[in-house]
Amino acid sequence: MTAVGAGKTSGVRVLDPAPGASGSSGAGRRRRGSTRGAVGRWVVWALLALGALVMFFPVYWVFVTAISPGGLSQGSGFSLWPKHFDLSVFARVFEDQPIGTWMLNSTIISVASVLISVSISLLAGYAFAKYRFRGRNALFALMLLTIMVPIQVIVVPEFVIISKLGLVNSYWSVILPSAAQGICIFIARQFLVALPDELIEAARVDGASELRIFLRVVLPMSGPLIAVLTILTFVWRWNDFIWPLVTLQTSNRFTMSVGLNSLNGAYSHPWDQIMAVTLLSMIPVIIVFLIFQRQFVQGIAESGLK
Repeated sequence: MTAVGAGKTSGVRVLDPAPGASGSSGAGRRRRGSTRGAVGRWVVWALLALGALVMFFPVYWVFVTAISPGGLSQGSGFSLWPKHFDLSVFARVFEDQPIGTWMLNSTIISVASVLISVSISLLAGYAFAKYRFRGRNALFALMLLTIMVPIQVIVVPEFVIISKLGLVNSYWSVILPSAAQGICIFIARQFLVALPDELIEAARVDGASELRIFLRVVLPMSGPLIAVLTILTFVWRWNDFIWPLVTLQTSNRFTMSVGLNSLNGAYSHPWDQIMAVTLLSMIPVIIVFLIFQRQFVQGIAESGLK
């Protein structure tokens, strides 16, 4: 570069950066960024592994207790891996307790609750999402308020109603109070509100009835939503304890949760049998989740829930 002064010229050289300097600097930054990214991923994986271990350990504890002779996990000689295995406890619980009856009762109640609750949730959610009527927002807000009411608050009035109807100690005493779940209606509404209105309007133009639109247009696009509602309702009803404990009063009507509680006597605690029944009660829930797992994740994502 040449700078021109007063009457004379002076040559001034400007040194250019060394060849490859900027490239090496950029490569260094990329390496540091890559290293930080790798460390971050390892930290995330470590935290996820720790969380999985914390979640899985109680299940492992139940398994070890069930297969330990006499439930040795409660004794001083307990170890994380028992020296002796006793799988006969699973046969004994079926001989000593009506496990088959309890599982059948839980299955009947859970399946019936799924069919009724999912149907009501889909219909109500569709109405809140796609119809305009007076008082819709107020009714939806009132429905949301029911989510915040704990069962302990309404257990007495609900029992009085069930008693007046003569349904105590019957399947319907557990099924009917949970037929309409506010949280399920909310999830259904959040999912269905995202469906294109153009499809529904096109079906109306073609002369389809409202019921036909719901059955032929809305339901085929609601597979993930149905999976979410099915899993949630089945798990809630299968694991429900407080309300069945109040309304189911004889052993032949007990669900798995209530029957499991009956094994824990006032003076004896057969931990091996209790844990064996606990393991058996997990199997149907795991099967249902595995069947609907992919649709469940998709439905949660599309419903906007976190």
